[in-house]
Amino acid sequence: MKKFVALFLALTLTCGLAACGGGGNSGGGDSNDTGGSGASTEESTDGDEKEDSGSGEKVAINVIAAQYGQNTTKWWSDFVKDFTTEYPNIDLTVEVESWNDIYTVVNTRISNNDAPDILNIDVFANYQADDLLLPAEDFVSDETYKKMYPAFLEQSNVDGTIWAIPDLASARALYVNKDILDAAKVEIPTTWDELKKACEAIKAYDSKIYPWGIDMTTDEGQAAFAYYTWNNGGGFVDEDNNWALNSDENVEAVEFAISLVKDGYTNSDPSNDTRYDLQDMFGAGQVAMMIGPNSIPTYIADGGYSVNYEVAPIPTNGDNESVSAGVMDRFMCFDNGYSDAELEAIKTFFDYFYEDTRYSDWVLMEGFLPATSTGGEILAEADESMASWVDIVGSCNFYPTAKTEWDDVKQGVINVEQQALLDGNVKELLDELQAEIAE
Repeated sequence: MKKFVALFLALTLTCGLAACGGGGNSGGGDSNDTGGSGASTEESTDGDEKEDSGSGEKVAINVIAAQYGQNTTKWWSDFVKDFTTEYPNIDLTVEVESWNDIYTVVNTRISNNDAPDILNIDVFANYQADDLLLPAEDFVSDETYKKMYPAFLEQSNVDGTIWAIPDLASARALYVNKDILDAAKVEIPTTWDELKKACEAIKAYDSKIYPWGIDMTTDEGQAAFAYYTWNNGGGFVDEDNNWALNSDENVEAVEFAISLVKDGYTNSDPSNDTRYDLQDMFGAGQVAMMIGPNSIPTYIADGGYSVNYEVAPIPTNGDNESVSAGVMDRFMCFDNGYSDAELEAIKTFFDYFYEDTRYSDWVLMEGFLPATSTGGEILAEADESMASWVDIVGSCNFYPTAKTEWDDVKQGVINVEQQALLDGNVKELLDELQAEIAE
């Protein structure tokens, strides 16, 4: 795996922490990675039993977890086996669901009065608004809670209460195929003007190469909105954390992104080409530049690709400082009327999951970033190329997922982008979305 060469050039990348935000599609995400069918892992141990968290009662915990990649199901299967060997009085079941299915699965369970005990997903605000969740302090031990980056915990803060805890994270940056840029005789772009000139030069060098990759699908369209608006001084919310979707900065940013498509500088089908399609194209040398997460090197290595790439700050418009997108997923606990023994068992689950070495293994499994300071220390020590990512991940801009309208906003900005690709008027579309959300 190639080192993260000159990552962010002495951390010149500036990541301003949003007042209240969160993650999607790690991803998103963001963390939101590859799909697949749901899989359940369950283990119980008979014979000589060791008491769980002190009660001796037999208790059951069921978890729905998101599938981050091809290794997720096996990782959880091994986790369940080890956990139930250590705590035979706790029957643990983990159901792994793809990102395409997990929202439907969870909402169906809730509508049937069968909410899971623990959920691993990106969003939480709607569940909290419907009084379905327990505060984090009720289901996480003090020792485990103190390991987590405060900036990450704040992304799940509603009215002074933390309702979910961070699972893992990813940060985004610009990836470039250095061989293609060198052949086209262009430098890594730092501004939108430089980006457009670089695209022109790459297209002139080889018309079969896509100079720039854009994902405006239902998978990562909200990320595209963030990349361009944040780096034009705009974003989802204003300084007072009120929705500002139709700001002049946002209109200009989306129009710029659409112009790259219209000018033929991007992949031909941004409304259907997902981040994973782009990563495959990048690995195969078909896309010269794309914005993506820190997990791309793992994805490239696992896919058998060999690319001479470099990592750089996301290009900005003019003098704006480059802003990275942070994507964070969560664990939350539904309020299912637990006994004291059941709550202790849930705390035991999280203590076991966030044990430093085990948690670091979880994060490294698919090439993500840790949400705990101790996990960050372990990763930075184990791999120098991760150190700079760990330094910045605690202070990136996040999606405003603590706001209950986020689900509608997320889908709304994606709809705006996709309609703009079909020649819709960006300003009119964003004005309509702002009016709808502000009702």
